[in-house]
Amino acid sequence: MDRRAQGLVAPVSVALAALATLSLLYLLRHASASCFPAPRSLALTLSLAPFPRNSCDAASRRVVPSDRRLAKLRLSPRWRRRTAALAASALPPLRGLGFLAAPSRVLCLAAGAGHAVDALRATGVMGVTGIDLVDFPPLVRRADPHRLPFSGGAFDLVFSDDPSAISGALFPSRLAAEAERAVRRGGGIALAVDQQISTAAVAALFKRSRIVDVKDVTLDGSQVRLLILQSNGTTSIPH
Repeated sequence: MDRRAQGLVAPVSVALAALATLSLLYLLRHASASCFPAPRSLALTLSLAPFPRNSCDAASRRVVPSDRRLAKLRLSPRWRRRTAALAASALPPLRGLGFLAAPSRVLCLAAGAGHAVDALRATGVMGVTGIDLVDFPPLVRRADPHRLPFSGGAFDLVFSDDPSAISGALFPSRLAAEAERAVRRGGGIALAVDQQISTAAVAALFKRSRIVDVKDVTLDGSQVRLLILQSNGTTSIPH
C-alpha cells in the first residue's frame, strides 16, 4: 500500500506543478478580472517594469510634453515668486552696470528648471542659454559647467542665481575658469553666493576678473549676495 501511495505522489506533484505554471502564465498575459483594462492613453506611458502591460498590475509614469510641463510650472506660486524676485532685485544691477541689455548673450549656469532663463526672456533678453547637469527642455540643456561646449568669448554675461553653483561644484576653480573663458573681454560674471561664504574667497577663484559690485538680493524669501565681476580677458583652456 505504501509503495502504491509513493508511486502516485510523483505524477500528482508533476501535474500540480504544471497546473500552477499554466495559471501563472495566464495571469501574466491577461488582465485581472477585478480591474479595469488599461485605456489606450496609457500607450503613451513608460512602464516602470517590463511585466505586465496593464494599469492593474504595474505603476507607470506618464510622459508629459515639455511645453505642457513648463506651462504648469509657470502657474505655480514658487515659480512666480522666483522670477519676480529675479526681475526686481538681481537683474537691475546688471543692467545698471551695462552687462545686460536686450541684445545681450547670456549663459545661465546651474539653471535648474530655468527660472533665470524665463525671467531674462520676460524682460526682453532673447539670447539666453540655460545649462545644468540635468536638462529641462525647452529652457535648460544638459552640459557640464566644468567643460562648457561653447567657444571662447561667446557670451556677454555669465549668470547663476543658484548659490550652490560655486559652493557645490566638484571643482570650483575649474568652473570659474570656464566661466571666464566663455565670457567676452569686458563682459560680466554674476553669481549668487550664500551670505555665510566669503565673497573674497569666491572672487579669488576668478583669475582674470575683478569685482565691480556686491549686492544683497532676496530670492525665494532668503537673502543671498550677488557677486558681480568684470572679465579682463579670456583664458585658453583646451577642450
